[in-house]
Amino acid sequence: MDQAIVTLRQWVAESENIVFFGGAGVSTESGIPDFRSVDGLYNQKWKYPPETIISHSFFERDPEEFYRFYREKLVAKDARPNAAHLKLAQWEKEGRLRAVLTQNIDGLHQAAGSKEVLELHGSTHRCYCARCRKPYPPSAINEGTGVPRCDCGGVIRPDVVLYEEPLDEDVLHRAAMHIRAADMLIIGGTSLAVYPAAGLINYYRGSRLVLVNRGVTPRDGDADLIVRGNIGQVFSQL
Repeated sequence: MDQAIVTLRQWVAESENIVFFGGAGVSTESGIPDFRSVDGLYNQKWKYPPETIISHSFFERDPEEFYRFYREKLVAKDARPNAAHLKLAQWEKEGRLRAVLTQNIDGLHQAAGSKEVLELHGSTHRCYCARCRKPYPPSAINEGTGVPRCDCGGVIRPDVVLYEEPLDEDVLHRAAMHIRAADMLIIGGTSLAVYPAAGLINYYRGSRLVLVNRGVTPRDGDADLIVRGNIGQVFSQL
């Protein structure tokens, strides 16, 4: 077994306050494409670049095209938790893991059984009217075609953070507090290129900062341990 995985397994066994910070790579092994890899959404051909389509201004300007992309690429109806999601839920039940901070919007951590999940970019499993704020079940937008409308005439939108929109301040504050209190911070499946979420790791004060990723990140030099590989495969060995 790889020495890095041996060390990670030992650290997990010795820890009682683990916080996990994850990105799109956590869900790729569940069949959900990420954004920046060779097969990611940014490298697929659409009428507009994906980062343009999932922006606030585009949503306001062309909701029909927004929802065509959203339903086809962002709603993962058949996705199931993989080994990483399941292992994190197990650690929480064992009292080792305090929180999962995720940039993903797929709800797979909750599906695996995790309870303390802070969704930095929202979720496709919640939606509301952009005009009157009335909540709706996710089926109101995740199914069907065209632009979903509220009884008031407003557009029903997903409770996700689009480009040009700020992150929820309460979620950011809670995430920062969890990271500051952690005795071990595991970062997995993220390029650490999306801010302000990526900046949260600056709150970590411990000496067991672990990066689990297929490629290099801008924060590799800060890590106490680096494990290269797909996160589901790595976590299945822990």
